[in-house]
Amino acid sequence: MAKGITVIDKERCKGCGLCISACPFGVLGFSDEHNSSGYNVATAVAPEQCTGCTICAQICPDVAIEVYRKEKAESKEAA
Repeated sequence: MAKGITVIDKERCKGCGLCISACPFGVLGFSDEHNSSGYNVATAVAPEQCTGCTICAQICPDVAIEVYRKEKAESKEAA
């Protein structure tokens, strides 16, 4: 089960691939889509592998990636 959710702003992405090569879990890859500027954008090809480590967001030069971490169901029930 994925611990993180990776959200990529396709209009900001320039398709440099840094996030893809930096992801140690193989979550990201190139999409078949292109944005309005014609760039082949990154996407989550294996979202279930995301741990929420944020390496992709940290390396992105265009600040096109946000990573969210999921909370465990147990911690919500305890509150």
